Amino acid sequence: MLAGLEPAELPADAVEVGRIADAWGIKGWFKVLPHSASPEALFSSKRWYLQPSERGAKTFAGTLLLRVREAKEHSGTVVASAQEVDDRGTAESLKGARIFVARSSFPTPDNDEYYWVDLIGLEVVNREGLVLGSVRELLSTGPQTVLVIEYFEHGKTLERLIPFVSAHVDNVDLAARRITVDWQPDY
Repeated sequence: MLAGLEPAELPADAVEVGRIADAWGIKGWFKVLPHSASPEALFSSKRWYLQPSERGAKTFAGTLLLRVREAKEHSGTVVASAQEVDDRGTAESLKGARIFVARSSFPTPDNDEYYWVDLIGLEVVNREGLVLGSVRELLSTGPQTVLVIEYFEHGKTLERLIPFVSAHVDNVDLAARRITVDWQPDY
């Protein structure tokens, strides 16, 4: 186990938000590869939960708590420092670690803004009430985000792509776990 890092329970609402890429400098800072173009969750939480990479060398097992001192953007990437990591060697030993943050520590989104993780699994219906499927994932295509909708037809799993823009999305009801769209099944 890494000195200073304590075993922890992964919170029930934990969301994977990035990975540690490598050490940065000689004072224990490390580079982070966020899973989002807007890594606010990394900046808002001071408690990161680390799990080893699924592949590659494993320098620890289970879940470890990392108490973040500072996380900031630097030259198009994210760099961070933690209380338990005070030298380059320790930072290097975290390379590849998966970073999880409790969903409850995410900043509150503005009106008509949603975290992707909150949209996955929602049922998608059109204005006529026809169920089009459920959100399996989202894709960032540059100018817009696209909902990848999974549905079943004739015993097969198929997908629909619906742009997540106001021209097609009428309403997102997180409480009801439903997205209403102006879309037809044959589009």
